[in-house]
Order: sequence, then structure tokens, then C-alpha cells
Amino acid sequence: MKIVLAPDSFKNSLTAKEAALAMQRGLEKVIPDANYLQIPMADGGEGTVQSLVDAKDGELLSEKVIDPLGNLVTAHYGMIDHGSVAVIEMAEASGIQYINKNTQNPYIATTYGTGQLINAAVNKGAKTIIIGLGGSATNDGGAGMAQALGANLLDKHGKELSFGGAELINLAKIDTSDMDASLSEVKIIIASDVTNPLVGKDGASHVFGPQKGATPRMVKVLDKALENYANIIKRDLNRDVKLTPGAGAGAAGGLGAGLLAFTNAKLQSGVDIVLEYTKFKEQVKDADYVFTGEGKIDFQTKFGKTPIGVAKAVKEVNPEAKVIAIAGTVGERTEELYPLGIDAIFSCVPGVEDLETAIKESDQNIQKIIANIGRLIK
Repeated sequence: MKIVLAPDSFKNSLTAKEAALAMQRGLEKVIPDANYLQIPMADGGEGTVQSLVDAKDGELLSEKVIDPLGNLVTAHYGMIDHGSVAVIEMAEASGIQYINKNTQNPYIATTYGTGQLINAAVNKGAKTIIIGLGGSATNDGGAGMAQALGANLLDKHGKELSFGGAELINLAKIDTSDMDASLSEVKIIIASDVTNPLVGKDGASHVFGPQKGATPRMVKVLDKALENYANIIKRDLNRDVKLTPGAGAGAAGGLGAGLLAFTNAKLQSGVDIVLEYTKFKEQVKDADYVFTGEGKIDFQTKFGKTPIGVAKAVKEVNPEAKVIAIAGTVGERTEELYPLGIDAIFSCVPGVEDLETAIKESDQNIQKIIANIGRLIK
């Protein structure tokens, strides 16, 4: 029997690799002679760097960068495929974990640190860079990222703009002559399932700004600033990112738009990227069972989350294989997932537990539930 273990991370609890190991330990108690294969997964958000580094036997590197509020922090990124591919989570440099209710200010928050990570990866020799856009604290349209890469964002007096989304209302000219020419030769893949446009009622400021501390008035100012930014990008760079359909331009406070405007970037589903780079489909062609999962599974899982991405990939190449999902929380309308390739869903939380206990005991809880499932399939 061949069993593939392909979970995402269980947030605040287990990495994808640790979850896969817990699954294998539980199954080995009742099916010791199966052929097990661990393929840690992610969907472009938190844990993507770690999952790909683990799955590809890559290297985790660190870099001193500027956080959203201008403080110096240490951020990590991964190198895989013998250093030809870099994996970056923008949250490492520009994430919401660097702000709190007292310090949050989307007017001034910057993606400069994410640009610094891109520079570091290019200097290490990366020819392809995968960038996950989740968990942003910023609303600057990737302007800070562009400045870190050498772009000059100038006001009407020819002065460089300060950091932050609100400053973009003063943008009058973009000059890219100081950007490193070698960057144009680097393939950048944006890992995001967010399809919001940059501006408007469905845009970055209106939809995501309030999560980062934007008041209704701030939302209006930021949206107007991003609209000016998009107009100048179209005029000076000949790239239209304002309402780019399906391009995730509004993801991560508009970082998606900045990447599309200033780099050779393309958008791809996060889980599809991980499936591709781990050669997942090739490895499940002869599998009997595939176990996946993450912290919570509900009807929203069908919108590009890891378990559904895994299930679809398995059924495409091996329709007879059974796909079983494990979650800490099983939410509403999970019946909508069964026609999409998941055969069964189980919660690993044994009863009513407080969140702290559930997180602390995730490893043991996964082992217990999966051992019980193992008794059914052996």
C-alpha cells in the first residue's frame, strides 16, 4: 500500500512537515508495512517557504530588512533547486505581525523590506522568484518594494516620495533608469488567489485596509492615492494595473500591482505552484491513499486552499485513489467539497477543547484520529 501525506501547516501549531510526520506516526501504528511518502504542502500563504524548502531539501536564509514601520528586522527566505529558485513570503518582511492596534498605520506602512528580500535573492543568483502575498500590513501598492529595487517615485518637484500608501497621492513621475537591468531577466511568480482589483469598492484599500487599521476616511484617501499611482504607472511604464481582471492586483495592499508593474511577474495559484515544484502529480499516480489537511476546513476551502488543490491533482492522475482530509476545525458546508475530489473529512480535535489546548496537543490528536482511520483502510 502506498500512502502519500500532503498536509498544509496547522496554523500556530505545526508546520506542514511536522503535520505530515504526525500523520505517518499515527498510521505506522496500525499499518507498519505501507510505503509512506511525505510531501509538505502550502497555498502561497504562511508556511510556503518552509514547505518548499522541506520538500525540495532547500536552504533557509536570513536577511536584515526594513519592516512596515521602518524598523530593522531579520526576515527569512528560501533557496531551492540548487539555488536557481528563491521562495519569499512578503509577510516575512512586511507582515501584519509587525504592527499592533497602537502602531498600525496604513498611511505610512511600506513594502520596502520585501524589495530588499527580492534583491537578496537576485544577488544569490536566483533566476526564478516565487513570492507569496499573504499577511500584509501594508497598503502602498508595492511602491516601497519598487523603491528598494531602484525605482524612483518622484513628486512634482522631483523629490523622492516618503514611504507609505498615502504618499502616492503626490506621485508625479516614475523613473526606473536606476533599477538593476538583470532584474528583467528574473522570472517572478506571484503566489496569490486574491483576485481583487487595485482600486474601487472591491480594491485593496476598501476590502483589506480596515484589517490594517484604516478608518473609513483613510480608506478613501488610500484608494485615491492608489488610483493616482495606477494612472502614473500606465503613463510612465505602459502597464495597466488599476483594474487588471483576475491578476490579484489588490492582493497584499496592492503589492500584486507593484510586482506586475515593475517586474517580470506572472500570477499563479499558490497551491498549484507547490504542486508543480514538488512534482506532486508524478508522485501520486500509484498512490492508494492521500492524506491532506490544515487547521480549518469549510466551504471556503474550495477557493484555492491546499486540501482542494491536493484533491483535484490526485483525481486528475489517479481517480481511484482516496483523498482523506484532517482538520482541527471542520466548519460549515463541507459537503460542497466532496464533488471536488475529497472523499472524507475528519476533525482531529477529540472533543470540546479550548484553542490553546487544541494547538498544544495537535501532534497527538492527529496521530490518534489517523490511527483510527488506518484501522478502517488496512
